[in-house]
Amino acid sequence: MALAIHFDHALASGRLRSQADLARAGQVTRARLSQIMNLCNLAPDLQEELLFLKPYFDGRAPITERQIRPIAAEPNWDKQRRRFKKLTGSAGRNDRG
Repeated sequence: MALAIHFDHALASGRLRSQADLARAGQVTRARLSQIMNLCNLAPDLQEELLFLKPYFDGRAPITERQIRPIAAEPNWDKQRRRFKKLTGSAGRNDRG
């Protein structure tokens, strides 16, 4: 999420002119950049939740970008929130600080 916000600011500020320039600078494919940038379509409160997830130290991440993609593709923020809640409820959030 932080990377998506950083990339969005780079475009908005004019530091980079296009997503193609951004993909080159970030050394990712344009397809991957689109996946990352689509996270900016999440409701602001969901973006904040992702930014402040507790760190995990063992095993897989409790929530992955791949799991978030279909939620970010949903244009309705209320539906996003319901889907996110369902995901995080089943993700077994790690509350170890």
